[in-house]
Amino acid sequence: MTTAQTQELDVQPSPLALLLLGREADPRSERGVECPGDLPSPSDPDLVARARAAKEKLGDKVFVLGHHYQRDEVIQFADVTGDSFKLARDAAARPEAEYIVFCGVHFMAESADILTSDDQKVVLPDLAAGCSMADMATAEQVAECWDVLTEAGIAEQVVPVSYMNSSADIKAFTGKHGGTICTSSNAKRALDWAFEQGEKVLFLPDQHLGRNTAVRDMGMSLEDCVLYNPHKPNGGLTTEELRAAKMILWRGHCSVHGRFSLDSVNDVRERIPGVNVLVHPECRHEVVAAADYVGSTEYIIKALEAAPAGSKWAIGTELNLVRRLANRFAAEDKEVVFLDKTVCFCSTMNRIDLPHLVWALESLAEGTLVNRIEVDKETEAFAKLALERMLALP
Repeated sequence: MTTAQTQELDVQPSPLALLLLGREADPRSERGVECPGDLPSPSDPDLVARARAAKEKLGDKVFVLGHHYQRDEVIQFADVTGDSFKLARDAAARPEAEYIVFCGVHFMAESADILTSDDQKVVLPDLAAGCSMADMATAEQVAECWDVLTEAGIAEQVVPVSYMNSSADIKAFTGKHGGTICTSSNAKRALDWAFEQGEKVLFLPDQHLGRNTAVRDMGMSLEDCVLYNPHKPNGGLTTEELRAAKMILWRGHCSVHGRFSLDSVNDVRERIPGVNVLVHPECRHEVVAAADYVGSTEYIIKALEAAPAGSKWAIGTELNLVRRLANRFAAEDKEVVFLDKTVCFCSTMNRIDLPHLVWALESLAEGTLVNRIEVDKETEAFAKLALERMLALP
């Protein structure tokens, strides 16, 4: 469509479109757009040397965390790598570090701020590094959902369980309403605990992890699960449907893992005879059901480490990690391929690039605190309560 046609139709950019273009900001959203200061050019040949020099100048004052989905150019400077919760705990275990530079996304940096001391400052190199899944559940939407459950007469029976991939506001809501947080590796334990506390679970914000855990790991049926759509009146559900459900799943998903399809699984099996299909539980239910193995990013890494030489693997998770694993295990004669034929990076995770990391480290080395992620005290208290319940799970 041309500009003239757009003007003729009087099409106006939506608030979300403006937000993504960096022309607007939403303080209640995972995404931010402000990044003061001049970034070095991506073509600067000295970026690696500059990052190394700034990190060395900071010494023990800085601790750099790198999520598995980060670019190789960034991950090389990480003091530790891991999934979001492991990294937040690693940060808390380094109280001597004044600055925690989190190479990940916004909700991860929030979790690190919640779990670290007040003296530590958490920095996100690019505030625009958000998470589309976490953005799919806002505090206002979840509060409205709870009103719907209350009107249906079931709120007292419902225990909220929120995925780690959620904002601090959602974690705080969970803590305030007697719920717990889960990761992709302990979701079953969290749900077992929740069903000991109540009769139903409100699972936020990833419908696929909730459904896969309930059906695949806990023996529930698909009919035990209903999907709450925050954009429809009453979530698009009747009172009878809510009362009959065991799992009330929030209509959210990972934009990366949601791309994998049953066709992807069938196609890779045809192309690579004998291939093992290993996927993340954020994938759709039909993909998980058709896979040979299902597990978190840490599980995926350990599975490949334990795999025999000569084995073949198709991995359904973010491409940066898959490519890194393919290079790592090629020397051991293990063939590792991406499950889908199309490229599937996490676009927001990839916003943390080398220029942003250099800018953040050099700013800190010069005594300038930038892009600090700070959760307010009330939100922090309730969010920490939910996280502590998870830590206490058997």
